[in-house]
Amino acid sequence: MSGARDVARAIDALRRGWPIAIHAPGEPPLPLLAVETADPCGRETFMTGGVGPLLISDGRAATLKLTNQLAAADPDTPVVIEAAPWLDFSTAVALADPQFDLATPLKGPFRTTAVTRPAASLAAIRLARIAGLLPAFFIDGSGPEVTIAPAAIDAHQDARALHLATRARLPVDGAEDAEIVAFRAPDSSDEHVALLIGQPDGNPPLVRLHSECLTGDVLGSLKCDCGPQLRAAIAAIAANGWGILLYLRQEGRGIGLVNKLRAYALQDQGFDTVDANVRLGFAIDSRDFGVAARMLDLLGQRAVRLMTNNPAKVAGLEAAGVSVVERVPHQLPPNPHNARYLATKRDRTGHQL
Repeated sequence: MSGARDVARAIDALRRGWPIAIHAPGEPPLPLLAVETADPCGRETFMTGGVGPLLISDGRAATLKLTNQLAAADPDTPVVIEAAPWLDFSTAVALADPQFDLATPLKGPFRTTAVTRPAASLAAIRLARIAGLLPAFFIDGSGPEVTIAPAAIDAHQDARALHLATRARLPVDGAEDAEIVAFRAPDSSDEHVALLIGQPDGNPPLVRLHSECLTGDVLGSLKCDCGPQLRAAIAAIAANGWGILLYLRQEGRGIGLVNKLRAYALQDQGFDTVDANVRLGFAIDSRDFGVAARMLDLLGQRAVRLMTNNPAKVAGLEAAGVSVVERVPHQLPPNPHNARYLATKRDRTGHQL
């Protein structure tokens, strides 16, 4: 459990603007400071003289044309920008945050250098996503608050640690015969829930995986179809007589609420949902559907009828040992605000009817 506590401490430190270090086996430690939460004074303390290299994701580097391997660009692969006198604090922030791309003419030139600690650098990009921060770090400074291993970061969101915490009857609009079941893991604040609707009848349940969407589910956003999909899924499961809605705390396809809203701002600049995520430095979809499989396993369900248009959900469940006996389409009509978003999901992420 010490590794789990250390990761929690590391996330807290990064969000407070404090340095940490990642130490992978066979590599020297990698001290780093999150660009998003740092300030000029903190950077000066971390890095004497205020000059040093910058670690960003390859997706962000490709956006900035700081890598020649565009065809092989992987948003989970790190890139190190070489230290230079003109790589000051404000320039580093502009390199990290795409909201400044149109407003800030970047100084340079910038050169990338060899990644000498690949395992630790990859782990840093993963940790940024878990912490809900932009994947950009000042590196090779001093004074880390805590040192962690990549294996501890990987274990932090291991679906196998999820356990059933409690359950209660919960009549909801459209499904009065329902029960809510809560799940959590000891090293994560995310608490996933399942809504069991109706009573088991011996057949595979009709299942919907719904990723949390505060803007759509609660505020009624018209930029996506999440709210209507959630309500329609509950109605469809109730009409079927038996099924399960899994509500996964994986906001913004796994990049968190703040970064999702940053993606929205980029969409207002003309980028689609896929390009916005990559421009931020993240993968197109960072969700872990192994969490859903673990929830179903704890509920005793190893075969399901899956209500989805997303082949990745089918593949994710089956890879984790859940048999998808049928894919049930789940689509609602577009509105003027989300038509492009739905077309992007169809054309660029393989969503089917």
